[in-house]
Amino acid sequence: MNGAHLFTRSDANPILTVRDLLYPANTIFNPGAALVDGETVLLCRVEDRRGISHLTVARSANGVDGWRVDPEPTFRSAPERHPEEVWGIEDPRITWLPERGQWGIAYTAYSRLGPLVSLAVTNDFRHFERLGPAMPPEDKDAALFPRRFGGRWALLHRPTHARGPANMWVSYSPDLRHWGDLSLVLEAREGAWWDADKIGSGPPPLETPEGWLIMYHGVHVTASGSLYRVGLALLDLDDPRIALRRSDEWVMGPTEASERAGDVAGVVFPCGWVVDETTGLLRIYYGAADTSVGLATARLADVLDYVLHCPRPRRLRRTDRP
Repeated sequence: MNGAHLFTRSDANPILTVRDLLYPANTIFNPGAALVDGETVLLCRVEDRRGISHLTVARSANGVDGWRVDPEPTFRSAPERHPEEVWGIEDPRITWLPERGQWGIAYTAYSRLGPLVSLAVTNDFRHFERLGPAMPPEDKDAALFPRRFGGRWALLHRPTHARGPANMWVSYSPDLRHWGDLSLVLEAREGAWWDADKIGSGPPPLETPEGWLIMYHGVHVTASGSLYRVGLALLDLDDPRIALRRSDEWVMGPTEASERAGDVAGVVFPCGWVVDETTGLLRIYYGAADTSVGLATARLADVLDYVLHCPRPRRLRRTDRP
């Protein structure tokens, strides 16, 4: 299957805009997603009219329309107790953690020294327990794996350095609080590639018999600004440091009016996906131009078939020869 036609955008797009909020704000975008008691729950980033972001929940019976949005911010920054959140909290990724019987949330805390990765857990998307910062600035685009590897939790994230491209890494923790053993997973490509400047994980890794399915965004800097597009990769089930497959082409890019015009033009930025176990349909929720929320769908079987026919990365392990 051609990657350009793998995902179908919803006729209802944009499925959420600032007009759906019950309080004043600037934009709503970049939602994490979960299935909870038969409903789709989106934990959306909302930017207020100061420019500071918080998170607000929207719920829907079918995951497409009829959204019930919390009447006020659901998860606010708390800089008086958590100074790393002084300029807001952003871009959540939601992972069900069966061992804990809780939802784990990796989000970006915006500190005075730049963005960093923080973690929280919840049972009901009404009350949240912060686990604290997991990575120092500058680091973002984090997503938890749902289970341990050799007794340790794993976290995808994207540190940014003063020089060079920004790549995707994985770190490990015995307790979701203390992180280390940093390993490179995927590198941003070079030159004119669509993902040449920086890459970062999108929704949390999805476990399949073939491997961990990864959707990631890639950034290409053009004369008129940055373009955010989306690709796919497959990681080894037992060792997520090993990338098995990676798409050469992007599978989603900013083509619709709501994606090409907004506060940040030319952006599709997925943070959440859910699978309908009955139909096998994969629903992807993404931010459009940092202004609204979009929905795209595909059959999970088709996505896996596509990624299994993608090229192998140049190196499966850091010790492999090119």
